[in-house]
Amino acid sequence: MRVTRNNRVLAESENAIVVEGNHYFPPDSVNWEYFQKSDTHTTCPWKGEANYYNIVINKEVESDAAWYYPEPKEAANQIKNHVAFYRGVEASP
Repeated sequence: MRVTRNNRVLAESENAIVVEGNHYFPPDSVNWEYFQKSDTHTTCPWKGEANYYNIVINKEVESDAAWYYPEPKEAANQIKNHVAFYRGVEASP
């Protein structure tokens, strides 16, 4: 699975984990040069607190376009620190 935006590969892995229709990419499959931490946090009842990233390409910022769970609840431990993307980015197998 590959996630691209503006012809840039944001993440690519054969080991993405699908949870609730979202692909969560292992941290080592993410091209971190396009990511900037956001101050946004949300809470999922069964996964825990999510932290967000802005995606920055050519000085264009897409706010809160990706998220991850740094300390997920036990039921979601398999996605710890994995990065998921909003459907606005292009994903392909």
